Amino acid sequence: MNRMTETSAAASAQNPLLADWTAAFGLPPFATLSPEHFRPAFDRALAAHRTELDAIAANPERPSFDNTIVALEKSGRDLDRVANVFFVKADADTGEAIEAIERDMSPLLARHSNAMYLDRKLYARIGDLYARRDTLGLSAEQARVLDRYHTRFVRAGGALEKASQDRLAAINERLATLGTQFGQNVLADEKAYALIIDAADLAGLPDFAVAAAAAVAEERAHKGKYAVTLARSSCEGFLQFSSRRDLREKVFQAWIKRGENGGSTDNRALIAEMVALRGERARLLGFATFADYRLDDQMAKTPQAARQLLDDVWGRARGKAGVERDALQAMIAQEGGNFALAPHDWRYYAEKLRKAKYDLDEAEIKPYFQLNKMIDAAFETAHRLFGLNFKAVCTPLYHPDARAWDVTDAAGQHVGLFIGDYFARGSKHSGAWMTSLRDQEKLSGDIRPIILNVCNFSKPAAGQPALLSFDDARTLFHEFGHALHGLLSNVTYPLLAGTAVASDFVELPSQLYEHWLEVPEILQKYARHAKTNEPMPKVMFDKLLATRTYGQGFSTIEYTSCALVDLDIHALPDADKLDVSKFERDTLAKMQMPSEIVMRHRLPHFQHLFSGGGYAAGYYSYMWSEVLDADAFEAFSETGNAFDPATAKKLRDFIYSAGNLRDPAEAYKAFRGRLPSVEPLLKKRGLNDTAAV
Repeated sequence: MNRMTETSAAASAQNPLLADWTAAFGLPPFATLSPEHFRPAFDRALAAHRTELDAIAANPERPSFDNTIVALEKSGRDLDRVANVFFVKADADTGEAIEAIERDMSPLLARHSNAMYLDRKLYARIGDLYARRDTLGLSAEQARVLDRYHTRFVRAGGALEKASQDRLAAINERLATLGTQFGQNVLADEKAYALIIDAADLAGLPDFAVAAAAAVAEERAHKGKYAVTLARSSCEGFLQFSSRRDLREKVFQAWIKRGENGGSTDNRALIAEMVALRGERARLLGFATFADYRLDDQMAKTPQAARQLLDDVWGRARGKAGVERDALQAMIAQEGGNFALAPHDWRYYAEKLRKAKYDLDEAEIKPYFQLNKMIDAAFETAHRLFGLNFKAVCTPLYHPDARAWDVTDAAGQHVGLFIGDYFARGSKHSGAWMTSLRDQEKLSGDIRPIILNVCNFSKPAAGQPALLSFDDARTLFHEFGHALHGLLSNVTYPLLAGTAVASDFVELPSQLYEHWLEVPEILQKYARHAKTNEPMPKVMFDKLLATRTYGQGFSTIEYTSCALVDLDIHALPDADKLDVSKFERDTLAKMQMPSEIVMRHRLPHFQHLFSGGGYAAGYYSYMWSEVLDADAFEAFSETGNAFDPATAKKLRDFIYSAGNLRDPAEAYKAFRGRLPSVEPLLKKRGLNDTAAV
């Protein structure tokens, strides 16, 4: 063994990321992992991947599917492994050391990606194969992989001249740096805020909200007091129940001002620069705007197609929201109030009106939605639809709150590992998401996935059960739908695995899965009172389902305004000197945004768009997918059985397990027999009757 090999071996022995991973299920060595291990692991993995790419590009043999595409698919395994672990930590359990590494690594990873996709020799090999694709004798899956590689390289600038490639590379590096800073700024604003209150300030809050606020205050060294944070479950619960209008306004203003408070965490200048750079990138690639570039490779194809759906829904939603607003204002007047309904009032009075109209109180409902019971409900739904079983396993994970389940099929064969991380904490970014530590594939053996769901539900006081709102329970089902998309993946090539589909198709499996939360045999079995274990009374159950379209004007406006502003800001032909706050105000005014409602995600904290940009010019995807999911569930309704085996098999074969084997429209038609109708969506949201509240 020479000195260099000895040094390398010693580094591997000391760095658990570089050694063999021997933990159960092939999990990373979380028990011995520290932040200082990441940078040397990244450096080594990046160098190894570059060596692999250089070898593929320099191969003197004529390009073939095996020596080019398969070789690319098998390259970069160590880099994927290290990056997957790191970004789970960076998103769900970060800290100063991890954030510093993230700031350093973001431009380096972008530079590495640029070097790959702008490698003219690699692109030449892929282009040669693509030109000869009909003569290569490829299987359908191989042809799809080749098509996706060619599309990726072209869209990344592989076919551009050198000068344009150099500028594109610089843009990508800068965008990576800006996106990291954006997300860290939002997290800093969220961590910095807590409304600390006394017992006298708890008017209107139900017992479970008081207990959660006490637990958060104790965590923040304010034992004996109560705290409201900017975690959505904490903030929205307070806005819904607190009768202290002055405190509701304080919390609401802190919530909507994240990223817009001036100083080092203000995101507006970052947004202006990102929008300008994205527009420049699109023009380099031959598109008029970034929105045109982004949607060209999506199911919608054009911004005009996405906007047509949004505009149709927007008009209906404004009408319904107006009816809802008038009803809430009338309630204020009946109570003797002499003020106009404001955004920080809406949730409070909407809850009061729901209680009056349907004799249904969220405070009475919430004890029936225990976190553990809802997890069990999601698992049973997967068992009844797809034959999956879940067994809890005890193994070291990245945080004590995270827990794991071994997932097996009807024959007892291992399907994958599922990890759930459900509670909000200061080290976790806000929101809810699915991600993976390992994706499914068959190219290098039968590789089984490790899939995570990360949420931000309020953590209960010690010894108390965690309670969810009905919306929280829907979020749990939504993210678990994404998880199943990863767990059930059944493809050969990694590029096509799991959720690696168009962003306006990826929400179909998740949003569709939400429907089963409301299926009576699921809800009646698992909605049990936290203290008595009694099932939800049928009269309450019926009332709950009767309120499904209640408040849909408000929620549709909240969402659709975000999607329209997203399309508009990314359709700017020139974003130089963009005043982000003015743009947002002017765009909403042009849309006639109701003054009593605020966008669900204002631009300065809109992480979908600017913290990595996965949904930039693509936030419309949720509603585009909702057209699909509402129509898809109709396929089950038409059979009279929400778990119809034949329909479930088609759903699994063509949606949940199919990854990116097919064009999204073809995948949907393979499941449904036709493209979707918009009518089920309008019915689901109650937008086919805008006169009713």
